[in-house]
Amino acid sequence: MTVPTGRRERKKAATRQKIADTALRLFLERGYDAVGIREVAAEADVAVTTLFSHFASKEALVFEQDADFEQGLTRAVTARAPHEPLVPALRREIHAMVRHCTADGAAPIRRMIDESPALREYEDSMRLRHAESLAAAIAADPALARSTTACRTIARFVIDAYSIGREAADPEAAVDEIFRMIEAAWETVSPSA
Repeated sequence: MTVPTGRRERKKAATRQKIADTALRLFLERGYDAVGIREVAAEADVAVTTLFSHFASKEALVFEQDADFEQGLTRAVTARAPHEPLVPALRREIHAMVRHCTADGAAPIRRMIDESPALREYEDSMRLRHAESLAAAIAADPALARSTTACRTIARFVIDAYSIGREAADPEAAVDEIFRMIEAAWETVSPSA
C-alpha cells in the first residue's frame, strides 16, 4: 500500500487498515458468514457509514489490497524502464503478488475464501476487473502496439498465472513456467500497424 503524505490521508489510511484488520480477525475467529458488517464496525469503533466509505461491500473487507494489486499490475506496464520488455515486468509483479498471498499466515485466509461462495464470486469479478485494467494499460502503450484482442488475452493469461502460481506446490517455479508460455505467445502476436 502506498504511504499517504498528508495528516488527513494518513488518518484515513489508518482507519481503513483498522477496519480491514478487525474484519479479518473476526472472520477468521468466527467464520465469514457468522460476522455482520455492524459487528465489524462496532469492533473497529467506527460507524457503519464510515466502514462503507472505505469498503464497498463485506467481501471487499477480505480483499482490502485489491486496489494495490490492480495498481501494481498497471504500474508494471506504465512504469517499466524505457525499452524494457513487457513480459519480464509483468512476471516480477506476479511473483510479488504470489509471494504476498503465499506468505506465512495466508493459508487460513485462502481457506476462508475457498469455503465461501460469496468470496469466490467476488474474487472472480476482481480478477476480471484486474485483467481489463491490465489490458487497457497494455493497449495504451504505443510501444507495445498489439490488437485489443491480444492485449486482453495476455492480460487474462497474466491474471491466471497469479491464480495458478498461488496454488502450486512450488509457486515460483510455476509462475516462471507459465511466463515462458506467456512470453512465447506475446512474441508470436504481430504488432498492430
